[in-house]
Amino acid sequence: MDRKSISVNVERRLYAESMGRCMNPACKKELFRVNGDVIEKAHIDPYCKTSDNTYENLVVLCPTCHRDFDKNYAFNPEEVKLWKETRKQELEKYFAVKYSSFDKLKEQVVPLLLENLSIFENYYLGNNKSLWDKFEPKILINNRKLKTLFSSNLHLFQSHHQKEYSNLEYVYQFILHADEFEATRSDDEKNRQILFPKEINSMFGVRSVRGSLMPLTESLEDLISKLQQKGIYEGISLLSNPPFITILKEGTGEVELVYLDDAPRLRQLYYDYHCFKSTKVRLENLIFALSYISSRGVHYDFVTPNNLREITVNGTKMVFIYEYCLSEVTLSQMLLDENSVVVNLHNWNEESCISAAAYEKAKVMKVNLLTQRKFYEFIKSIKS
Repeated sequence: MDRKSISVNVERRLYAESMGRCMNPACKKELFRVNGDVIEKAHIDPYCKTSDNTYENLVVLCPTCHRDFDKNYAFNPEEVKLWKETRKQELEKYFAVKYSSFDKLKEQVVPLLLENLSIFENYYLGNNKSLWDKFEPKILINNRKLKTLFSSNLHLFQSHHQKEYSNLEYVYQFILHADEFEATRSDDEKNRQILFPKEINSMFGVRSVRGSLMPLTESLEDLISKLQQKGIYEGISLLSNPPFITILKEGTGEVELVYLDDAPRLRQLYYDYHCFKSTKVRLENLIFALSYISSRGVHYDFVTPNNLREITVNGTKMVFIYEYCLSEVTLSQMLLDENSVVVNLHNWNEESCISAAAYEKAKVMKVNLLTQRKFYEFIKSIKS
């Protein structure tokens, strides 16, 4: 009778279970290597007696341990069955660790994500099927490790009641993706029901995703303050496309650009540094105003690096706000220097965005209030 081949799906589970090493706890030889794999699949209870090709009756070994088991009888089936449980415990020991910070988790996660990304791009997207088949087991192994790391550290991920604003939701998607990727195989990756969520790479700083500009000006300011306190803040470029902040990677001195339209990355940073604040001035409106100033050839400086809403133009302090209708009370609560210029970027109700009472109060405070239209005229007057 012909020997039945082992199911590909069973092979995938075996590869993931092994963590890339011989299942013999006394050996643990690396099985997947660039210069040639040394993986062999051994039946715990002999196939000639059972015809059993199930996952439970198979184990991956290096050639030496396979020979010692099958030919030299160095191990009995009961011992080998226990190796599966031993490897599971080892996986949990090394990867089911609860970390105290996202940065500590990141140290473990990033190398695995980088290896997966390299294999996927070089071999799958590169249409190199033979090498993809060879290195795909490493993705299976890395996914098992990542799944264990994530499951033990769900508390470290930013979450939101709306799924589209939640990094934790992408983590759950990855866990489902890893399970499906391990259990099934398709010639076309896009036929899978749950693809790898690219937001995972984003939140760990492996590769950014492009999206909408996050409107949280006050949160960004607070993040800059916290990064300054740690001594890793380098600067900000609001007029770039896309805008970004520059951070020093701790311990390496390398510079990292964090794009302000990379929502998963920013959300995670705001969560890690406790920077989520209610938004008063929308970032896109602020950038538009600064872009207009720059386009007219007018120079400006931020009053402080961590206050993006206050600048100086030709020695005049300019403060940007975003109020449907600036009231006398709100203006009174603002700590303004004499001769300051207050610009209301809320243009929905045009001239009515500043109340008559606020204009009267401004005379007493000796400050100048500008609607968006008058702001344009003010900047033009500086240029002329």
